[in-house]
Amino acid sequence: MESAGKNENFLVTKSVPVIVKPASKTNGGLFFLSNVDQYQCLIISTVYSYKPSTRSSDNVFEVIKQALAEVLVHYYPLAGKLIVGSDGRLVVECTGEGVPFIEATTTHELEALGNLTKSNFGILGQLVHTLPPTKSILEVPLLAIQVTRFNCGGFVLGVAINHSMVDGLCAMEFISSWAEIAKGSPITVLPFLDRAVMKAREHPKIEFPHHEFFQIKDLPKTITASEDEIFLIKSFSFNVERLEQLKRSAMEDGLIERCSSFVVVAAYTWRIMTESLKMEADEMTKLVFPVDLRSKFNPPFPKGYFGNAIFHTGCLCSAGELTSKPLSFAVQMVQDSIKLVTEDYVRSAIDHYEVNRKNPMATYTLFLSTWSKLDFLTTDFGWGKPNQVMLGNPGPNLCFILPQEEGKKDVDILVVMKESLMNTFEDVIQL
Repeated sequence: MESAGKNENFLVTKSVPVIVKPASKTNGGLFFLSNVDQYQCLIISTVYSYKPSTRSSDNVFEVIKQALAEVLVHYYPLAGKLIVGSDGRLVVECTGEGVPFIEATTTHELEALGNLTKSNFGILGQLVHTLPPTKSILEVPLLAIQVTRFNCGGFVLGVAINHSMVDGLCAMEFISSWAEIAKGSPITVLPFLDRAVMKAREHPKIEFPHHEFFQIKDLPKTITASEDEIFLIKSFSFNVERLEQLKRSAMEDGLIERCSSFVVVAAYTWRIMTESLKMEADEMTKLVFPVDLRSKFNPPFPKGYFGNAIFHTGCLCSAGELTSKPLSFAVQMVQDSIKLVTEDYVRSAIDHYEVNRKNPMATYTLFLSTWSKLDFLTTDFGWGKPNQVMLGNPGPNLCFILPQEEGKKDVDILVVMKESLMNTFEDVIQL
């Protein structure tokens, strides 16, 4: 057994990883990654917390591990490895070699985790499989699983997956299928593995200006000064009254007629982030957020599409413009950037990446994503649904719109940023 590092007296003991291979023979060869997959080659970790139930968790490792072997038969590219193809592009070699699975234990009760939105990445990082810093993402498994059993019988599932393989909805379909197998049920949605719909055209045609690819060259001094600080997680709630107030403020000058909660929260949070960074008036500020493409293509994406069916659109202007103009200015920018995302625009952007290889996520002031349409809290492996789900690894200036409870109209956001910036952000945001 090897022990993980300590953090505030929270200690997890991990087994040496075992490799879980697909339960039966799978296809070999090379698996294509689209341009949208290419620029998202980074590891995303999530942790799912399961309270003790009437069913004993003594066999939780075996049940989840066996179901993983079976679900990998359908999602076999995840059991392969990332390589660089002859054309310099990332591609998955479907070797069927499997994924690391770590059995972990702790003497703590599950209650020791508390509210995960108020946790820290030192603790969360112990609940997912992490490798020492490597020279290349090619050395990191496409998928790695850790199950941590707590003294009370509760457990935490930690999933570390390469974003080039899945977007949020696709990841949820994979985990739901895995959970269905664990309970002895048939898979509801089988993966559609052909990503050809997202291929660049043979003769690239860039038909639009693509501001989302703009690279900010000079980062605000407040970012570079905080490089050695720890990342913090905090949640903030926009109650119904505050949302209505912000919408009225956005519409009072008559520039926009209507405004959704997502749009006003995105616009307001971007402005607050820009103010918190104390940016110079002529510095460029950039908001980046994903838009789901599944229903925007004709024909729509096949059910169970396995890959990134999202596009990262962006808003770009000077910090002075954003912070001095009425809220309607930012709201209109967000609305316009969403309207831009048509099939024609996305195909132009895919071709833009083919020619220029610029990443829309390379530089941004705020990256915002919505988890509100993801069924994180419904994944039942046989011990009930998770009581909490949380991001397991940090990143700079992230904001997530969290799922809403049924009937609730408040909007909760989770933000991740360096400590000094978080302190300023808290002072500036008015909720």
